[in-house]
Amino acid sequence: MNENVYTPVTAELARRRRETAPAQFEAFHNFSKQVFAPGALDARTKQLIAVAVAHVTQCPYCIAGHSQQALQQGATRQQIMEAIWVAAEMRAGAAYAHSVIALQAMEAIKSGGA
Repeated sequence: MNENVYTPVTAELARRRRETAPAQFEAFHNFSKQVFAPGALDARTKQLIAVAVAHVTQCPYCIAGHSQQALQQGATRQQIMEAIWVAAEMRAGAAYAHSVIALQAMEAIKSGGA
């Protein structure tokens, strides 16, 4: 059984993805370049944000790529790990914050609603 759930990206798969929808690929590529270009935030900070978001969205390709980009932009391993911990707290915090929905639903049953 294959231990890797995610297909490794090969040059051939990247080429086929690009050729299957070239206009969309080009638009996304240009958008990505613009988003990660230095602006009010420097490129290193943007890559640290991307590392955190990649962990929340759980995209293994994004985690690997943006972790490498963050290092290349001058981030330290410690900064990357702190960004990951921020993501973990935000993910857990969202679950905690949404608990009020469960509390309201349970109250509705208790009081004869829903």
